[in-house]
This record gives sequence, C-alpha cells and structure tokens, in this order.
Amino acid sequence: MIQVGIIGGAGYTAGELIRILLTHPEAKIAFVQSSSNAGNPVYKVHRDLIGETDLKFIAEPDFDKSNVIFLCMGHGKSKEFIANNSIPASIKIIDLSHDYRLKAEGNDFVYGLPEINREAIRSAQRIANPGCFATGIQLAVLPLAAAGLLESEIHVHAITGSTGAGQAPTKTSHFSWRNSNVSVYKAFQHQHLGEIRQSFVQLQNSFDNAINFIPVRGNHTRGIFASVYTDYAGSVEDAVKLYEDYYADHPFVFVTNENPDLKQVVNTNKAVLHVEKHEGKLLVLSVTDNLLKGASGQAVQNMNLMFGLEEKTGLNLKPVSF
Repeated sequence: MIQVGIIGGAGYTAGELIRILLTHPEAKIAFVQSSSNAGNPVYKVHRDLIGETDLKFIAEPDFDKSNVIFLCMGHGKSKEFIANNSIPASIKIIDLSHDYRLKAEGNDFVYGLPEINREAIRSAQRIANPGCFATGIQLAVLPLAAAGLLESEIHVHAITGSTGAGQAPTKTSHFSWRNSNVSVYKAFQHQHLGEIRQSFVQLQNSFDNAINFIPVRGNHTRGIFASVYTDYAGSVEDAVKLYEDYYADHPFVFVTNENPDLKQVVNTNKAVLHVEKHEGKLLVLSVTDNLLKGASGQAVQNMNLMFGLEEKTGLNLKPVSF
C-alpha cells in the first residue's frame, strides 16, 4: 500500500487529491500537513468531505509515515520546503507548483506529462507536475510536434475557470467580479509558456516559432477550453489519424469527431480533442478539468506510473452532466 503525505493541504489541488486518494485501492493518506489549520479536521476546510474522513491536519510533515509526498503549495514554496527539510532520499516527490518544471542545472525532476514522458516517469524519483493551461495546450499540439509538422507560429485562445486562481479570494476571483464576466490576462507572457515550448522542442528540436497565447478568465468554476491553430498542409483525415495514432495507448486522451464542451471532462481526468481543417490552418479544440487532468488527477496518474500501477488506478472519475 502506498503511504501518501500531502504538504500544503488546504488548497483546491490538495482537496482534489484527498478526494481521489480516499478511494484509491492501492494508496492510503498517511498525513495532510497545513501549518495554518493544524489540529483541525480536514472536512472543516474541504467541506464536501464531511462524513468521508476523520483525518486532521498536522503542523509538521511525518516523513517516517510516507513513501511519496505531494507538494501542493504556492509557486516558490516547494523549493523553499525542500531546502528547509531533510526529506529521506527514499521518498518520492510529486510537486504541483511551477518550481521544477523547467530544465536547469541541478534539477533532477522529470516533467510529469505522461503523454510525452511516460517511460521516464515510471523510473523517476521526483516529478514536476505540469501546469493546467500547459497540459491542455500541449495535448492539442504534441502529435504535430512528434511528426515534425510545426512549421509556423502557434495561436492559442484558452479560457479557464476561477479555481485556476487558487482558493484564496482575489480581486479577479471572487464571485461578484467573476460571475457574468470575462477578461484577458497575461497575454503573450503567461508563466506556462516556458514548459509548453520545452515540450515542443523535446519532440521537434527545430521548433523556434512564436506561441501566441491569450489566456482568458472565464465565469465558470472549473475547466479549460483551449482553441489552438497553426499552419498545416495535410488533409483533415491525415490529421485525425495522426492524433488517433499518437494517443492510441494513452488512456485519458480522446479524439472526437464532434465539437466538444467542458461538461464532458469536468470532474474527470480526461482530455477531449477535436480536429478541424480550415483552408491552410489546423484547428484543435482541447478540453480538460484544470483541477484534475490539469493538476491533481494527473499527479495521481504520475504516482500510479511511479509505483508500477496501471495508469488509471483510482481515477475512474465520472463527469457532471448538468
């Protein structure tokens, strides 16, 4: 049985992890750490878990009780935590922050997108879980990169739910501002662009064109809908086959001939892709749940791979249809 520790247990991603792991057949939650909530029942923060668990938050991690820890803290906090704690070398680490996603000297974290790094993840000791926008956008483009077909700029328009901004209320995430409202932020300079480009270059090392990304704050709570297009000389039939072949053995990615919508994926670890050809452009629509395939679900998918489990173990999550 995998013994799991969760660091930074009060946020949205930790809440999703707890929900998944409570019913995971091969994992048990050893502890949930939160300095600000120490001693309080987990269900006092993650209120939908009332009646589901008697776990209480602890102030300090108990490494003796775990063989994998998930870091669910804000960006910059994971590096600080690792620097300030003597984590036994035997403990596997899955970091959900941005801290270790980009390759750098001394960074031994494997980038945890199974659809590009599955075999490396299986043997990894430390995983940098991808960003939510990065996951949906990469899945829309990876087959083209793998085939060496990225020959021009990539254009991305993607809208995300308010949970992507984290649990702490901000000016642009509280209900009265977000509801019935849409806005653009960090146009052309979103923090996920670095990891997106890194993956495209990994598959097609000649790629050096612009990725024109317009992120949008949506008025829904969860889910990312990304529209991605680029130049493409082949037929739509060729493109669909390319995508179906690439994802044939990846159990969470589905290529559909119908225009997708968010409710197909919300509350699941799925990614649904739809491919169209418009004159010289290939349009790929990608829908994912930012908290699951874009964060905690993918983190558990990575844990399964690291411990030699079937990839879908514990992730048979059902979409919400209304």
